[in-house]
Amino acid sequence: MKRLIVIFLAAIFTVKSVAQMPAGGAPNGTKIPEGRVFGKVVDEQGKPVEFASVVLLKTVFDNTTQQNKDVLVKAQNSELNGDFNFPEVPIMGKLKLKISSVGYKNFEMTVAFAMPKMDEMTPPKAGQQPDPVMLAKIMAGFEKDLGNLKLESDTKTLDVVTVTATKSLLEMDIDKKTFNVEKNIVTAGGTAVDIMRNIPAIQVDIDGNVKMRNAAPTIFIDGRPTTLSLDQIPADAIEKVEVITNPSAKYDASGSMAGILNIILKKNKKSGYNGMVNVGADRFGGSNVLGSISVRQKKLSVTLMGMNMRMRNNTEGNSERTSNLGGASGSVEQDIHSKTKGMMTFGRLGVDYNVSNRTTLSAAGILAGGKFRPSEDIWITNTSGGNSTVSNRISQSERSFKPVGMQLGFKHNFPTAGEELTADFNYFGGENAGNGIYTTHYYNQSNQITGTQIQKNVGSGSNQFMTFQTDYVKPFKNEMTLETGVRAQINNLQNINNNSLKAIGSEVYKNISSASVNFESKNNVYAAYVSVSGKAKKLFSYKVGLRAESSAYDGKLLNTGEKFSNSFPVSLFPSVFISKNLSKTDQIQFSITRRVNRPNFFQLIPFLDYSDSLNITRGNANLVPEFTTSGEVSYSKSKGSATFLASAYYKHTNNLITRYLNQEINPISGKLDLINTYINANSSINYGTEFTYTNKLKKWWDFTANVNFYNSKINTDNVDKSVATDALWTVFGKLNNNFNLPKKWVIQLSGDYQGKTNLPVTQNQGFGGGPMMQAQSSSQGYIEPFYGVDLAIKKTFLKQDLASLTLSVNDILRTRGNRQVSSGEGFSQTYYRLTNPQIIKLNLSIRFGKMDMNLFKKNNNPSSMEGMQMQ
Repeated sequence: MKRLIVIFLAAIFTVKSVAQMPAGGAPNGTKIPEGRVFGKVVDEQGKPVEFASVVLLKTVFDNTTQQNKDVLVKAQNSELNGDFNFPEVPIMGKLKLKISSVGYKNFEMTVAFAMPKMDEMTPPKAGQQPDPVMLAKIMAGFEKDLGNLKLESDTKTLDVVTVTATKSLLEMDIDKKTFNVEKNIVTAGGTAVDIMRNIPAIQVDIDGNVKMRNAAPTIFIDGRPTTLSLDQIPADAIEKVEVITNPSAKYDASGSMAGILNIILKKNKKSGYNGMVNVGADRFGGSNVLGSISVRQKKLSVTLMGMNMRMRNNTEGNSERTSNLGGASGSVEQDIHSKTKGMMTFGRLGVDYNVSNRTTLSAAGILAGGKFRPSEDIWITNTSGGNSTVSNRISQSERSFKPVGMQLGFKHNFPTAGEELTADFNYFGGENAGNGIYTTHYYNQSNQITGTQIQKNVGSGSNQFMTFQTDYVKPFKNEMTLETGVRAQINNLQNINNNSLKAIGSEVYKNISSASVNFESKNNVYAAYVSVSGKAKKLFSYKVGLRAESSAYDGKLLNTGEKFSNSFPVSLFPSVFISKNLSKTDQIQFSITRRVNRPNFFQLIPFLDYSDSLNITRGNANLVPEFTTSGEVSYSKSKGSATFLASAYYKHTNNLITRYLNQEINPISGKLDLINTYINANSSINYGTEFTYTNKLKKWWDFTANVNFYNSKINTDNVDKSVATDALWTVFGKLNNNFNLPKKWVIQLSGDYQGKTNLPVTQNQGFGGGPMMQAQSSSQGYIEPFYGVDLAIKKTFLKQDLASLTLSVNDILRTRGNRQVSSGEGFSQTYYRLTNPQIIKLNLSIRFGKMDMNLFKKNNNPSSMEGMQMQ
């Protein structure tokens, strides 16, 4: 086994210059990787010992004397707080640490780097590069915290410190699955939405809305909630995505019932500086520019990233609706063409400072902004009583946003391995504004305009989203770990939305105060949790947690002065996770959790939103929270380069909050109309099985497949038994292929298929939307099957593979159109849209950097003493 490990590591280190250097590769010549040894010198009372002489030696065999001797590797004096730190030390061979100080006994201990376990790892085959994420995880194991080293009167021999590497690339942790996305070349120059299209088990609809098991998940960045949307995060800044289908007690119990997508951004972990520049364009006139640079030296690490993206989206579609309102039958047909022009910027500055070997302070700021100008041209044919009228609705609008964010973090590692305390403060907020003009021309049978109506909408708003969270982790000798924490979240919103109308034949605009949505609200959530994990007599691993959470909101309608408020009492949310290793390559897991989704202020206020006359929305003050119980069983097996994941899941929700289209009297027009509101359905059930398979079929062919068979049903018997959508079985599948060809060419071919499925549960928290959005009622419709195919070609060039050029084509068969069919009391509707088919993107990426920053080093750097011999 040792020989196999050595061969494995040698193969990895041979290609280190390509696989691990994110900024230009290794220096000339390949060398054995290096580790880091650090600790703290203290006296018998635990007080730091300053200026102690700390020496790290390596035992080698001298061919001349035929005896072992010690060679000096590193030497330094401990700092004022007792810390010492030896970076870039060899991981092979026997190491010895000696500490001496006036007034203390000499201290000596053995230091040994433990080879990573081969469980669930596959050595690379001849000519095959190891996976960079697996390589990074192996290298992360060569960090050795020796703890607090006491200088005592009696010499004590300490045990050898061992470090175990983490699991392989596609791993199934006890409460999440992790997918590396750095290899996806189809997403070059895109956003996080494009990343999600290539992650197994994730569905993306025509509007870029992400679904997980047919429901919308909560989005995290680096483990914390964010108000940034996926289309505001550049794809080239993402390292991996964690898919948490059944969140544990550690995570917020409120929010999406679908789970959590945690986006991990790329970070610089090597001393030196490195960066990258990406530029690209597409055939519709869109473009993207992204640049990033990271500098890391000694205790300080700084990362700066900036992006500018110009978007040009084109959508074509049509709809047909028949209705029977108050005994009057009619139909409406629409032919829709829309375009969106927009510009978006995104910048992030992050700083990490190592106060000591165990304490790190971090700060980051995010500044973004964007402006979108959507336009739409709809021809409408309205038939009623045998007569037909034609109208043309032209909309010109503009939306802008200026989000800002700040993140402050503290992390302290205790001398006991695994014991840590973290505290985080996150702020996301900003302002938004929008205005729109909706002009409708009415035509007679001679195609002449008989009248024109113009509606104006002017709005603005602001939001503040603040969270504070602290977590403490304490491991015990019996392999049990205690984790606990508290969290507070405060969310403030304000919205101003004024409507005015210039009716047919009128020359002036008349304000419609009853259709103006002006409000402010405040929402608070407070939570605490405790979790215990460990092993039960080595039979299985477990993680059991309990979370307590309460919330309250206050809101006010600014037009009328009406106030709304509610408080939800403390609720308990248990979670249980059990994992058992059947063998070195087989694992089975079981989990069950409870979560809550509380109605938000948008859904609760009983106010009619008439900002879009084709999509009238009203809140429902009688909504109550929904509670979901989720269970899941998963099995994973690894053999060679192949990994297989299988899951069976079940979710049951009481009082599901969902959109619902119903006939009501429109208080604006006084006529019977279709009003989109929210209801508590009796319940919903979602269950299915999911399979994911990854393998390197050939040394030039990587293959990933995902299939999800599921059944979904929303029970609306409490509203109307006659219109409830039947439950149905459906399938969703994805297939990704990477072909590594000679002369550094790579081809990626991917596709996805969505079978007929019920409309997903939409938890859209805002008002408004595009025309005919009534079809989005999750309890009243379904989506017809569709599929799509994407292709990308990448060529790497320049010395050390510093540059790459990628050409990609999305939806090459023009088949990713979305057709929604819905029906309810007095209406039935079909709505079809196709966005950006066969879009071609060209993206150039250039990396740069230097791993050895001599310009930052002092003349007395201890590394200059390397190679000296201790006699």
